[in-house]
Amino acid sequence: MQRQGIHCGLARLYRRLQNSVVKGRYTPVTMAEYLRTLGAEVGEGCFIGPTDIELEINPRHLKIGNHVAMASGVTFATQDGTPWLFQDRIPDIPADDKVIIEDNCFIGYRAILYPGIRIGPNSVVGAGSVVVSDVPPNTLVMGVPARPFGAIEKYREKCVERWKRQRPPGVTIETAETWWSSRHLTANRELLRKHLLTLFQQELA
Repeated sequence: MQRQGIHCGLARLYRRLQNSVVKGRYTPVTMAEYLRTLGAEVGEGCFIGPTDIELEINPRHLKIGNHVAMASGVTFATQDGTPWLFQDRIPDIPADDKVIIEDNCFIGYRAILYPGIRIGPNSVVGAGSVVVSDVPPNTLVMGVPARPFGAIEKYREKCVERWKRQRPPGVTIETAETWWSSRHLTANRELLRKHLLTLFQQELA
C-alpha cells in the first residue's frame, strides 16, 4: 500500500514536470495552442499566462471564449472530488463539470475557478479570488469566495479617469499598436516613470 502511494506520488510529480516543460515552450500569446492540445476549447485573441491545469484534470471540461486575458497562476478545478462521498449510493455520479469563461473577460493572478461555474462576458475576476458560483455579465468580482464589487462600466470609467491623469505627455502610440506592443516601449516606459514620480511627489507635498 505504501509502495503504491509512493508510485502515485512520483507519477503525479512526473506529470507536473512534464507539463511545466511543455508549457515553457509557449508564450502568453500562444498558450491557447497548448490548452487546445490538451483538449480545451479556447477562442481567438486570448492572452493566457502560465496556468495550473494538470494532465490528470480533464481539460475537455474547460471552455474559454474570445479575447480572454489571464494572469499567471490561474487554477482550473474542472473535477470535483466530493462526489466520491456519495458513490456508495450513486455509483455513476459524475465527478467533473465544465468551467466556462465567456468572451472579453479578465482573470486575475492566482484566481481559482471551481467546477460548474460560468463567468459571463465582459467580466473581471480579481487576483486571488476563489470563484465558486456563476459570475454575471459585466461584473467585477473579488474575494474568497468571490463576490460582486460593482459593474464593469463604473470600473471602466474609473480606469479611464485614472489613466487620463497618469498617462504621460509625449507618449508615442502608432496605429494598431497598444502601449505594450509599441516599438517605442522603452521610451514610453521612461516617460511614464518620470511622470508617475512627479505625481507622487506632488501628492506628498
